[in-house]
Amino acid sequence: MPTLGLFNKEGQKVGDIQLNEQVFAVEVNTDALHQVVVAQLANKRQGTQSAKTRAEVRGGGIKPWRQKGTGRARQGSIRAPQWIKGGVVFAPKPRDYRMSIPKSMRRVAMTSALTSKVVDNNMIVLESLEFVAPKTKEVVKMLNAFDVKKTLIVTAESNENVYKSARNIEGVSVLPVNNINVYDLLKFEKVMITKDAINKIEEVYA
Repeated sequence: MPTLGLFNKEGQKVGDIQLNEQVFAVEVNTDALHQVVVAQLANKRQGTQSAKTRAEVRGGGIKPWRQKGTGRARQGSIRAPQWIKGGVVFAPKPRDYRMSIPKSMRRVAMTSALTSKVVDNNMIVLESLEFVAPKTKEVVKMLNAFDVKKTLIVTAESNENVYKSARNIEGVSVLPVNNINVYDLLKFEKVMITKDAINKIEEVYA
């Protein structure tokens, strides 16, 4: 059963926490991680890109000049792709990029991502994280105490004060535990997570 240090927001160790090995000590499945990340990025795409083909561009119904005898290359329409303001070859059309991933694969990918953070010593567990009011300098002070920069902060519940305190810091993002995803876990170098958030993750995935 993996054990991590438990810290306060000043960077001082206040104890240890044992993590559930079914969630934080599984075999890392890189194939599942890849497929889930690809699907997640694909599902973010709006799929609204559109351009007109030569058949859809207005005008160009008449032949611009006669076929032979002018000395110029033969042309059938001024809306052909090689013309300025002509149609687009293989023009993109609105489409759905959504990919479906089985729940079991999403589960494997999530536990693999969490395990990789523990194995690489990139997970910091906080005893608690509360701010009386939004203060960016408080988050900067906390990050400096742990000497981290590109960080994902995970809280047990949606915390407006923590979110507002960190939103202007480059490379730092705050998510409640019910919104964490594989892409963000892998994107950020470090994960700072509260003890209560760890307990909620174990309730779901253990």
